[in-house]
Amino acid sequence: MEALNFNRSNIRWKKRPYPRSPSSLLPISLLFLLFSFLLFLSYKHISTSTPTNPPPSRFCNSQKTLAGEKFLWYAPHSGFSNQLSEFRNAVLMAAILNRTLIIPPVLDHHAVALGSCPKFRVLNPTELRFSVWNHVIDLIHSRRYVSMADIIDLSKLVSGSDIRVIDFSIFISIWCGVHIDLACSTESNRQSSSLETMRECGSLLSGNNGNANSCVHVVDEDCRTTVWTYGKDSEDGILDSFQPDEELKKKKKISYIRTRRDVYKTLGPGSGSESATILAFGSLFTSPYKGSELHIDIHEAPKDQRMQSLIEKVRFLSFVPEITNAGKEFVNEKIKSPFLCAQLRLLDGQFKNHWKGTFLGLKQKIEYLRHEGGPLQIHIFVMTDLPGGNWTGSYLEELANSDSLKLHVLRENDEIVITTAKKLGDAGMKKHCRPPLLPDILLYIEETVCSCAKLGFVGTVGSTIAESIELMRRYGVCSREGTFQL
Repeated sequence: MEALNFNRSNIRWKKRPYPRSPSSLLPISLLFLLFSFLLFLSYKHISTSTPTNPPPSRFCNSQKTLAGEKFLWYAPHSGFSNQLSEFRNAVLMAAILNRTLIIPPVLDHHAVALGSCPKFRVLNPTELRFSVWNHVIDLIHSRRYVSMADIIDLSKLVSGSDIRVIDFSIFISIWCGVHIDLACSTESNRQSSSLETMRECGSLLSGNNGNANSCVHVVDEDCRTTVWTYGKDSEDGILDSFQPDEELKKKKKISYIRTRRDVYKTLGPGSGSESATILAFGSLFTSPYKGSELHIDIHEAPKDQRMQSLIEKVRFLSFVPEITNAGKEFVNEKIKSPFLCAQLRLLDGQFKNHWKGTFLGLKQKIEYLRHEGGPLQIHIFVMTDLPGGNWTGSYLEELANSDSLKLHVLRENDEIVITTAKKLGDAGMKKHCRPPLLPDILLYIEETVCSCAKLGFVGTVGSTIAESIELMRRYGVCSREGTFQL
């Protein structure tokens, strides 16, 4: 049996120590490439039609290569903050079910949308999984694949064997039998065949044709029907406190009933899914709503100290050092003074209709600093989705023209952003389909800068980005001592 070990430059199989033959000492990455390439050569040309019923045995034979490991896959979606929240939940689910977590790439902002859990209007898990799979193929094909492990520092999770992980790109190379570099080959026939094979493989893993014996078990429960719990024996199987109201039931013809279910009892040992090599969830996003959780209510595990420790660890996962160091460097080299951070979300979704309310909090904070005898010139770092060319006539233009204020912003083409992106590549970011495009890391550096704002932080109400920054400030990302005095 082999265990999985994490490394930022490669997520690889780690053998347990025992006498080995010389052939077993070959670099494991070479073995992956060789295996994947041989499988690719063994396949006949595949039709480019949309897959409808891929034979499970074609991909499930990979189970022998995976040495008895069992995996957990899920479908991240929406913006980065939501994807990170889902990732934390995925870590817990994988640990509870003793499965190796397949680490996803970072998806484009809102490339895949879930819908509204409170309104019981969401994409069903199968459609969500397949949408995510297709988007990941697009990321690979367009040379924009960046693993979540390239952005988030997972060292504290994997160093103590709290969780086993494997990167999505390596997993599908084995499972689908196609090295992902072939997906963007310059040879059109090879590219088309590889992409089609990956889509067929994704159709199976997404559950388009249901479960596949001991190969894949798809979890079709979602936030409309299920709140996942752990270790709350008295709650397993009872109705959740939040249900669709009568008006919604009548208007939308909804028949859903939300039940609280223990994930270990439902999907763990002795369950119908236990033998499946891959357990495929849909969304793992959750948030509090009307006294309940929208999907996952696992915040403590008093009966399981191992899980309790892991729950504490995943409450906050920091960016990798390259990103946090870049944020601190910008503060020290460019701002050079105590400053206020304003995170102003103005264009996306519900926020585009609430400019007045968004600006109000910033106005009040600036007036407070002036009243309390703050610095003669107040430095403000602004992170906003409103381009500078569109500030005309807005409160931001007024701030930019004020002699008593000095505004600072970061842009995608600033040297520190470009340099940091290159450092991430040098540190081990997957370079599929070379040369890769530089990753979009502006948001992550901006969040780090805001965590260093000694004059305070003003965030957009309801924004998950604001919540992430508040969390970073609470955990003292910018402080050497690890505590930040707000």
